Formats: sequence, structure tokens, C-alpha cells
Amino acid sequence: MTAAPEPSPHTLALGIETSCDETAASVVRDGREVLSNTIHSQIDLHARYRGVVPEVASRSHTTRILGIVQAALDDAGVTADDLDLIAVTNRPGMVGSLLVGMAAAKTLSLVHDLPLVGVDHVQAHLHAAFMADPSLPMPCLSMVASGGHTALYLMHGPARSERLGRTLDDAAGEALDKAAALLGLSYPGGPSIQAAARSGDPKALDLPRPMLGPTSLDLSFSGLKTALLYQLRGPGATRPMPELSAQQLADCAASFQAAVVDTLIRKLRRAVKLRPEAVALSIGGGVARNELLRARLADDKILSKLEQVFPPLDLCTDNGAMIAGLGTWLWREDGRVDDLSLDARATSRREE
Repeated sequence: MTAAPEPSPHTLALGIETSCDETAASVVRDGREVLSNTIHSQIDLHARYRGVVPEVASRSHTTRILGIVQAALDDAGVTADDLDLIAVTNRPGMVGSLLVGMAAAKTLSLVHDLPLVGVDHVQAHLHAAFMADPSLPMPCLSMVASGGHTALYLMHGPARSERLGRTLDDAAGEALDKAAALLGLSYPGGPSIQAAARSGDPKALDLPRPMLGPTSLDLSFSGLKTALLYQLRGPGATRPMPELSAQQLADCAASFQAAVVDTLIRKLRRAVKLRPEAVALSIGGGVARNELLRARLADDKILSKLEQVFPPLDLCTDNGAMIAGLGTWLWREDGRVDDLSLDARATSRREE
């Protein structure tokens, strides 16, 4: 591949994202202006398993990726020849799925002689805040909460973050999926629990808020899921699953959602206390779409003092726009260019 050309003042980037179960591509101008954001969700494929099956996901990506990329280009009104850059998720995620997106990105890079930039999926979720507000003040406390990741960061600038804590077991979205399965609600669990909770009493069940010690910023949700199981089936889950009335189901959903959100809020409040230099707050990931979480953040006496930036809902779930946005910044500001030996990784570098 030839050396990367000098970045133009109007960079046009294609971002490709296939880290889990969304096949996504987006065209972004200058790292912020989203010209297209095309996403194919695999929810229907994985619903019967109540979770993402890696082999099923990668096969679906294989059949969809070319069409999704072409749709993103068409929606943006551009061709591959108009692009300045190809950005692609290469970590963290399911390796089989990552490889599909990377194969498409490498092919486009080679055929059209375009620079290639590998992007960390979690860092791209953090970067979505800068796409929403480029003037976001630093340092910024940021949470990424999704089905696969839940972690707290202190951002010092684009692609400059310090991890403060992470989940030690289940991610927040994963816990919501498992709770929904226990309650017989549809997959994915976050939206179905949110819908059921609207008519429920969040204080109906006494569920824990795991804090892991007085200064820990790590998170844990496996015990919360087990607590719900024991509420339903008794200690040790020895009783059969009860038949819940509509109101009981709503109360269980509301109580579990409240416990998850309350845990996240308490951790953020603790982070503000431990890192008082933070002047702003942002959230990303699928759980960041939760209505209760957003309302609690806006109303909290401590957290509302920070300048809050919530990316648009379509930039919270997995998408190609955040990949193109961060890829553009890495190329233009850091001079990042990867070659065709770029490899897929299941974890972020800081976790290896």
C-alpha cells in the first residue's frame, strides 16, 4: 500500500463495525457530520438463543457486509472513489465477526488505495460524545454500558482515556438480558424490561446494589441477577418458577431496572468524589438509551452539576459512525495508518 496522502480539510471516512451482532457502515465527513448510518441488526437471529451466538453472527455478517457498505455509500451520495479513509473495528469483540468487517475494509483499502485505520470499539463509544459536542470540556467522566461492556473512564481528550473501573462479571446489558429471560420477557432484555417497568413499582423487590467496597469503581451484576432468581424461586432456586400476574411482572421488571440504574448512578457519584477534576459527563453503549438512566443522570444533585453530553440514540448502540469519527481523528491528529497485517483482537489492548 502506498503512503497515506496528506489529510484534506474535508475528510470523508467510511466506518465499518462488525464486533458483535450489528452489521454497520457509515460515511462521516470531517469526523463529525454523519452522512449515512446503515445498520442491520441480528436480533431476530439470536432471539431464540436469548444471546448472541458467535458462529451465527459471523455468518450473518458475511452475507450482509457488502450490501451494508454499498447502502452506506448510496445513502451518503458518494462512491468509494470519493473516500479519503477506511476505518474499521478490530477490537474488542468476537473475533469471527471482527474478521468479516476487517476483510471488507482491507479489500476497499487495497483496491482504492486508501489509508486503513483500526479502531477500538469501546474507545469509539467514548468518542461519540465528541461527535455530539466537539467542545466537550475535559476531563470528562464517561461510562460505556452495553451488553458486552460496562466500564468507567476519565477522558482527557479524543482517544485519550483512563479506565477507572470495569465490570468484574456480567455487563449491565447482559444482566438485563438474563433478568428478562427469567421473567419470560423478550430479547434483548433492556428494551423489554424498560417497557414492562413503566407500570411497575421499583420498590416492590428488595434487590442489592453491589458496590464492592468503599472506594472501588469496578462493577458487578451477577449477584443482582442471582438475587432476582432467589426472589422468584427461593434460596437456592429450589421452588418452581411462579406464575406472575401482569402487575407482579411489571414490579419485578421495575425493581431490577431500578437496581441496575441505581448501581450505575452510585458508581458515577463515587467517581466524581474520587476524581473531582471531572467537569463533564457522557455515556455510551446500548444501556445509555435507557430512559430511567438518562432521567436519573439529569436530576441527580451531584451529577447534574457536570456538563452532560448524551450522544444521539443512534450513536449509542453499535454503529459505523462512531468508528469513522474516531478513525478520522486518529488519522488526522495522530497520523495513524495501519497496514494489511492489522489483526482482530478479542480484547482492548489495556486488557491484554
